[in-house]
Amino acid sequence: MLQLDINGTLGKVITPSLGIPEQEFSTMRNTLKHYTADVLKEREAGKHEWMQSPYNKDVFKQVEDLARKLRKERIDTILWIGIGGSSLGPRVIKEVFESPETPELVILETIDPSLLLDELKLVQWDRTLLVIASKSGGTLEPMSLFYLLMDRLRGALGDKAASRLVIVTDPKEGLLREIAMREGCATLPIDPGIGGRYSIFTPIGLFPLALLGADVGAFMRGAKEMDTVCQQENIDSNPAALLSTVQFVLDTKRNYPIRVIMPYAQRLQSLARWEQQLLAESLGKTEAYGPTPLASIGTQDQHSMLQQWMQGRRLHWHLFIRETEKERLLLPDIHDESLSYLSGKSFGQLLDAAFEGTAQSLTNAKRPHATITLPRLDEYHLGQLFFLLMMEVVFLGKLYRVDPYGQPGVELGKKIAKEILSHGV
Repeated sequence: MLQLDINGTLGKVITPSLGIPEQEFSTMRNTLKHYTADVLKEREAGKHEWMQSPYNKDVFKQVEDLARKLRKERIDTILWIGIGGSSLGPRVIKEVFESPETPELVILETIDPSLLLDELKLVQWDRTLLVIASKSGGTLEPMSLFYLLMDRLRGALGDKAASRLVIVTDPKEGLLREIAMREGCATLPIDPGIGGRYSIFTPIGLFPLALLGADVGAFMRGAKEMDTVCQQENIDSNPAALLSTVQFVLDTKRNYPIRVIMPYAQRLQSLARWEQQLLAESLGKTEAYGPTPLASIGTQDQHSMLQQWMQGRRLHWHLFIRETEKERLLLPDIHDESLSYLSGKSFGQLLDAAFEGTAQSLTNAKRPHATITLPRLDEYHLGQLFFLLMMEVVFLGKLYRVDPYGQPGVELGKKIAKEILSHGV
């Protein structure tokens, strides 16, 4: 089980005026106890549909059966079209599980023509699978990409193109559902009640996992076990409730509005961007309070941002994410005296030392930080991590008194872009 360490946020560690004193937790314990009970009642009433995704055996079987069939076809490249949650989640899967032994998973979310032309020059269409993931089928970026790439796929494979197309969409309605029926291609369902940023336990996350040969069952098992833990009414036993408490108090009581999400694992750099979207779209709905998420990565951002975090305005708090077990790669003997202390060290030791240096320096500067530690970066623990972070946002919705679902602020920009393209103005 992953671990959440909040010691770096506590008043007794970084002083009560800058951290969270025990009396704040005492006040919040009863509040979160009631909210945990409320969430369970809401689930029983059919709300929070995403929480049931890890238990959907039918979807799990559909994903496994289709991936097993496609793995027999000697596919080298998977072109995955999506945007937002339909691309950021799969990009995390790619970074963690893609290897020289798996197909290459190419996530296409850009409509920059220069980058698209470069990507298309590399595609061998006879060894390629095209996947589009969009619940509505009405979003500009994925649909424009789909029509472009489907035209290229059809030009290369002719009548066989549909056999290399998978559409992940609403199971009953929408433009992509109509296209799937017309093309006769394989489809996978997205529950219409689950928004993109909460869709990682639907085929949005499960299908790329299966295509890369990862253990989908372990991913879902990790989520289910975290679900059980996050139903505990005592926040000290419920990491999602505890993390939401830390976030809320640091923001509303200590004026730390910026949450820096900082994995110390290169394979989780897109996890920071996924969580950035999750927080921004779910909670950015009032001018009063709410976290401003900032995706970051260790060790690189130690050298670009740490100066500000250490001595700049006290606006930031850090959520570090790290793994304990790492691949073993050793440095040789180093004879230059100034760097001889590195001789024989593993790169894992270097990464751990860099993390400890950042965390301890923040503590010394009385700047709050918490850490999520995964024993290893595998399917089981990644499933736990995704579920924990989404569950935290549900609690935060209650604390901030906003609906964590929907993103009405995003729709105006889409509407204006459509009007410009429709009327040529």
